[in-house]
Amino acid sequence: EVQLVESGGGLVQAGGSLRLSCAASGFTFDEYAIAWFRQAPGKERTGVSCISSSDGSTVIAASVKGRFTISYDSAKDTVYLQMNNLKPEDTAVYLCAARYTHLGWSATTPYDYEYDYWGQGTQVTVSS
Repeated sequence: EVQLVESGGGLVQAGGSLRLSCAASGFTFDEYAIAWFRQAPGKERTGVSCISSSDGSTVIAASVKGRFTISYDSAKDTVYLQMNNLKPEDTAVYLCAARYTHLGWSATTPYDYEYDYWGQGTQVTVSS
């Protein structure tokens, strides 16, 4: 059974940092893409970042480029989203998601309809 468990959210002041974790289990890490999405109240869910554990490639949304970094630890089957210089507009529920790809697949812009497995989400609130 595929499981994704997020952690690391919280309340932070503007300019601060948080690191989100997504612990994955139940699948072969190298054959899946892992992505972070976020959803603010009353807004659509949007892709933030994606990583391919097969070749290490990443994609970061323009809105967070230069502030957010995605990475993974293959020994722990965990994907991280390091968020620096947070802004109030980053406030949202952050969710990680996984989808089957194949060995050698390179990261692409994540769209939620492509992803089959989802975590429960973690709240990030940035105060001004």
